Parts: sequence; structure tokens; C-alpha cells
Amino acid sequence: MKSILATFWAEILKIRRSRIFLISFLLSIFIPLMMGFLMFVVKNPEFSSKLGIISTKASMLGKADWPTYFGLLTEGIAGIGAIGFAFVTSWVFGREYSDRTVTDLLALPVSRSFIVLSKFIVVAIWCAFLSLIFFVFGLTIGGIIGISGWSCEIALLATYKFTVTSLLTILLCTPIAFFASYGRGYLPPMGFAISTLIAAQFIGILGLAPYFPWAIPVTFSTVGADSSQIGAISIIILLFTCIVGFLATFAWWRFADQT
Repeated sequence: MKSILATFWAEILKIRRSRIFLISFLLSIFIPLMMGFLMFVVKNPEFSSKLGIISTKASMLGKADWPTYFGLLTEGIAGIGAIGFAFVTSWVFGREYSDRTVTDLLALPVSRSFIVLSKFIVVAIWCAFLSLIFFVFGLTIGGIIGISGWSCEIALLATYKFTVTSLLTILLCTPIAFFASYGRGYLPPMGFAISTLIAAQFIGILGLAPYFPWAIPVTFSTVGADSSQIGAISIIILLFTCIVGFLATFAWWRFADQT
């Protein structure tokens, strides 16, 4: 128990001494701010006429009400959040190789399994915190703008949908951790994350989104989509992908040559 606490605290100290956490925090505020601005443009057509292409994009959202805004926030955490979570995971696992501290880390009298587990715990907490900030700040912006159509039933349903979408997205961080470890840095995992996001778009066109792990959170979050299509088989596929990435990362740190 002391070993896992020690490795966990070491990861926390690394985050505190870097600027990455602050940057990720600011981005989790900036994105819902931009979404709120789009809703403000939709709500005020006299103002939107002066914004050109921004007005065109905002008009595609439809109504400036809470169901639409909640849907926008949920889609945001599934799409943009996936890249953000991938970056967080890449940094936590890849920085040891980029900073050339991996050999020093593995020389410590601590099990490699504890090191990897601590990193996964930090990633999960970090991403969950960013999701919370994203949603709370989004609610705050929506309240300031004065979006119509609020009700407790809509808010509860939207909170559930946002929470599940965030969780599904976070679970897909484990393959990113493997590629950060296998690629010994940041670029391979980020390239993998972007590739899966692009592939998810094409697979969605083919109607196979419920069976492609990286398309499942987006499909679940999509406004107007029948989220019931995300059934047990979809959850099993996503969990299987998560477990494979988790075990592959452990195996790499345990058996691969880290020198």
C-alpha cells in the first residue's frame, strides 16, 4: 500500500511542477466558453448578422435552448475531449521517455506495476476533473447567457448523458498509454488518437459506429441520434479495448527493454 501511495504522490508532484495541468484546465474552460458564445449568437440574430461565417455555423445549431446546448457540451467532451484526454495520457506516460527519466524511474525499489497503476489512476482523476470543470463552466456560461428551456428533468438527463460519455471517453485512454510507452514519446500516441478520430467519422458513415470503440462515445453523445443503438455489445467492445490497452501497457513496462 505504501508503494502505490509513494508512486501516486510522485506522479502528483510531476504534475504540480509542470504547466500542462494549468494549460489543460484553461482549455477545459475556453472550449465551453466558445460553445456558449455560439449559443449567444443564435439567441441574438441581430448581433449574428455582423459575424459572417460564425453566424452561419451558429445557425446550424438550431434553437438557443438548453437541450441543444447540453447536446453541444456532450458532443464536445466526446470529440474534442477525446483529443484532450489523449494528450493528458501521452504526457503522463510519454514524458518519462522524452525527458529520459524512465531508466531512473525503473531503478527505484518499487514494482513497475505500481508505477503503471499510479499513472493510470492519475490519468483517470485528471480527465475526470477536466470533464467536471468543462460541464460546470458550461452550465455557468449557459446561465449567464440566459438560455431558455431549462428544467430539472432535462438537466438530470443531460448530466447522465454527459457523465456516461465522459466515462466512455476516459476508458479509451488505455490504448493511448500503450502507444505512448511503445513509441517512447508523445507523437505516436497523438497520431494514433487523431487517426482513430478520423476513422470514427468514416465508420459512422458506414453505419458501423456502435461496433468501433472510438466511435461509440461520439455516437452516444450525438444530438438527435438514437442513443439506444449503443447496446450491450457496444459496451463490451469498448471495455474489451480498454482492458487490452491496460494489459498491453502493463506488459510493455514489465517485459520490454526500457534502456
